[in-house]
Amino acid sequence: MDVAIVGASGYTGGDLIRLLLAHPHVRVVCATSRKLAGKPVVSVHPHLKGLIDLSFSNPSPDEMDADVAFLAVPHTAAMAYVRPLLARGMKVIDLSADYRLPREVYEKVYGVTHTDYFPAPYGIPEIHRDSYKNADFVSNPGCFPTGATLAAAPLARLAHTVIYDSKTGVSGAGDNPSATTHYPNVADNINPYKWTSHRHLAEMRQELAALGSRARCYFTPHLVPVNRGILTTAHILLHEPLDQADVDELYRKYYDGEFFVRLQNPVLAAVRGTNFCDIRAESEGERVVVVSAIDNLGKGASGQAIQNMNIICGFDEREGLTGAGLLP
Repeated sequence: MDVAIVGASGYTGGDLIRLLLAHPHVRVVCATSRKLAGKPVVSVHPHLKGLIDLSFSNPSPDEMDADVAFLAVPHTAAMAYVRPLLARGMKVIDLSADYRLPREVYEKVYGVTHTDYFPAPYGIPEIHRDSYKNADFVSNPGCFPTGATLAAAPLARLAHTVIYDSKTGVSGAGDNPSATTHYPNVADNINPYKWTSHRHLAEMRQELAALGSRARCYFTPHLVPVNRGILTTAHILLHEPLDQADVDELYRKYYDGEFFVRLQNPVLAAVRGTNFCDIRAESEGERVVVVSAIDNLGKGASGQAIQNMNIICGFDEREGLTGAGLLP
């Protein structure tokens, strides 16, 4: 199948290309960038030199020709693409936030008017894959909600409170430099930000409700001096205590057969560059502490988007995504 990547010049676009080069059933035929049209893809993604011979282009949605399109664009930008691309018969995976939330929640959280809203499947495969196996469109989840939701899912119905604390790598902020990501402000430091108001909290609460949970949910992220990865600690407060053996069995059964969820000590380097989510849970009775590790550009973005493409196109979910992590 032919694949187009809209917004291919950023970290997420580069990782989509890197991973898709190993996919046996697709080829990347279009990589868009308004600012870089005409320049070789490898001028921005030098790690791909010798692996792809393609230049950036800037077609309108009505001019794009592919079987599948990935939208690796900021929020609000995807609205202009989804319906025209679907009308051209393409399958679409949107990595922006534009279709992850109900309209009224999205507009409140992002402070903008949604100009082309319609309900869309929310693409955490391990939880929702059955709802979009034959879909033409999937909304790819945020990076923080992916690691957090997978950490809490087996215990969601049993919890009255869930508190997420995440440590994220700098690449999650994108490739535009800012004071926040300036080296002296990041190196040898840990910076909490948006302590109580991060946009991804809405997705976390949405997913707990989708899992049948009425738990209160809180979230604080921290920026740490690593390039890639999110380590999330979920403090899950239960209505009734569970011992360690019961918790271990819940997680084993819930993720039985899930290739991309591994129950082992989470280590960021072990998931770096991959679509894996590593999880470990430890119980002290009424509180269970669960830690998950994902690559924010992998399972948190491009890897999960390709997993979702595999689902809606009828491929094995693992196609193009079986590379090992970059440890050490």
